[in-house]
Amino acid sequence: MMSAPQCCVGIDVAKAQRDIALRPTGERWVVGNDDAGIAALVERLQALQPTLIVLEATGGDQRTVVAALAATGLPVVVVNPRQARDFAKATGQLAKTDALDARALAHCAEAVRPTPRPWPDAQADERRALLARRRPLVARRTAAQNRLGSAPPRLQTDIQAPIIWLNTRLAALDDDLDTTLRATPVWREREELLRSVPGIGPVCARTLLLDLPELSTLSRQRLAALVGVAPFKWDRGTLRGSRTIWGRRAP
Repeated sequence: MMSAPQCCVGIDVAKAQRDIALRPTGERWVVGNDDAGIAALVERLQALQPTLIVLEATGGDQRTVVAALAATGLPVVVVNPRQARDFAKATGQLAKTDALDARALAHCAEAVRPTPRPWPDAQADERRALLARRRPLVARRTAAQNRLGSAPPRLQTDIQAPIIWLNTRLAALDDDLDTTLRATPVWREREELLRSVPGIGPVCARTLLLDLPELSTLSRQRLAALVGVAPFKWDRGTLRGSRTIWGRRAP
């Protein structure tokens, strides 16, 4: 009995549209960046039953379509843009357009076969959004506190006003994060386990839980490579080069 032909899909995400390419057929089409376009894309790909769908991380623009595809059980992977571009160059594709990027991603899906990983549920995505909102507020508070130390007395009251507001907002965000995490027994148990490690506080524990869900499923070597802190070899022949880190995981 002959097996069904394998189909790999590459999707390039742009502001106005999504370019889709298939391998090995070379078929290509475009859908709009709206609910109707995403629904049409999901319906068509469900009929095709692809082996793998690959997109690249584009600052969050890919999340809507990835969530829609993952919700239907389709095998979808988000790869690092640098990895996708390096693959395209390695295969001789030097030009860069949306259509060409979709073709390169489909080729990457076919040749490399990156492993799909579970896509976060809506609650986990909301918690990540809360954590992401916290970071710029902390940066703004730190900058204001640094200015406060060297400001003349007549300006200190003016600089302290936004610091007070930022402290209030951060406290509210921390309370929201604590409430949502502890509402789920599994998340609460994992946070308590992390907090039992000396030096791991609440902010660090939540960051690890939300940004690195693979923490309990991968070895320390694979985790280091995933987050971009693994020292990779750079040797040739008898030459022993320095060990360097490279890249980071795709959001």
